Amino acid sequence: MTTKPIKTRFAPSPTGYLHVGGARTALYSWLFSKHLAGEFVLRIEDTDLERSTPEAIEAIMDGMHWLNLAWDEGPYFQTKRFDRYNQVIDEMLAEGTAYRCYCSTERLDEMRNAQIEAKQKARYDGRCLVHGHEHSPDQPHVVRFKNPTQGSVIFNDLIRGPIEISNQELDDLIIRRTDGSPTYNFCVVVDDFDMGITHVIRGEDHINNTPRQINILKAIGADIPAYAHVSMILGDDGKKLSKRHGAVSVMQYRDEGFLPEALLNYLVRLGWAHGDQEVFSVEEMISLFTLDAVSKSASAFNTEKLLWLNQHYITHLPPEQVAVHLNWHINQMGYNLENGPTLIELINLLGERCKTLKEMAQDAHYFYQEFEEFEENAAQKNLKEAAILPLEVLLAKFQTLESWTTPLIHEAIKTTADELALGMGKVGMPLRVAITGGGQSPAIDATATLIGKERVVKRIARAIEWIKMK
Repeated sequence: MTTKPIKTRFAPSPTGYLHVGGARTALYSWLFSKHLAGEFVLRIEDTDLERSTPEAIEAIMDGMHWLNLAWDEGPYFQTKRFDRYNQVIDEMLAEGTAYRCYCSTERLDEMRNAQIEAKQKARYDGRCLVHGHEHSPDQPHVVRFKNPTQGSVIFNDLIRGPIEISNQELDDLIIRRTDGSPTYNFCVVVDDFDMGITHVIRGEDHINNTPRQINILKAIGADIPAYAHVSMILGDDGKKLSKRHGAVSVMQYRDEGFLPEALLNYLVRLGWAHGDQEVFSVEEMISLFTLDAVSKSASAFNTEKLLWLNQHYITHLPPEQVAVHLNWHINQMGYNLENGPTLIELINLLGERCKTLKEMAQDAHYFYQEFEEFEENAAQKNLKEAAILPLEVLLAKFQTLESWTTPLIHEAIKTTADELALGMGKVGMPLRVAITGGGQSPAIDATATLIGKERVVKRIARAIEWIKMK
């Protein structure tokens, strides 16, 4: 007996961006298939023609590419498979597992209102299953799936354990609308069948769809995939994650300066654990990921922890790898890299200080651009008359330096402090404000090195003039 190869899928609807919950579902599906040497399919479920947009499709693709979640098959688009869906529906009509329903909207509304008043479950009463032959197939109609009326649907959720739903709880759901378009629950079933999907890993909001889909799969003679439903993600405040919690779109995290490695690491830990380990490379995730280690409980999003992870990756990934992503932020700021240090130099200097790449790019402004004004508080505190002499001595020493290196710059600052009998802060802080415009920077000798001799000399002279003009 040959074992069917493992095949998972990520099937977003392009009615919005790739959000954090979807990205985690995609990651879990991707990791599960990779762990078992299987295949991962990307399918775009775009049957909602009114709400699906090309922009959302592009945003989903961008998010998947940025996270480096490469698919083995696809992307498949449901709107390009309507002929196949209708072929299966026609076969079901012929076999009696589906039927035409001619009931008007008015009749359906009256029926449901009566059921609700009688405190019954609102569901289709099967009228056209008995009386459908009284109508012509040319009359406007929908097609309904003939759901079994006896027994239960039982499936073993790979995260939640056995789930049982009575068939009497299920409706004869519509599988083709009046306009001829097939519905979501039906398209999903045919796709999973045709694409050989063995494991469906998706959000818990789909649990109610699963028994309906299993019954349709049985009706068309398909194998039933294994199902695993992942719990929702909550915000820091314990409520369902939404826009009010800040960035929920994956590409917003890119825009805010997070590395994809950090977001993936954070997402995998939102509901999955391996001992007390917090930091995982992608290779470790693939090696260790199993569904039985995924929690049934909802996970709470913690922005501080994500920031901690991001800084870890900024400082621990090879600088060349970080530079690829930092370059995007440098371009967003409009800096010309030819005017300042290399990205590698910037990362080595600022990495320990910055939690995001956006913060790093913003903090790097004085390396690439001239600043028009000094920060008011920093200037008031440090650019006083008493700062003129140490700045003038530094200026003279810097101008005569033959080699512009951090050790020589450090020695010049130290000897200035010694000669003037001043603490290092009385020399270093005015220098910092003079050459960066503010009171915060990495070590001033290393900062001055990357700013460059010519600009440092010009900026010190400008600061001296500024103090004298006050």
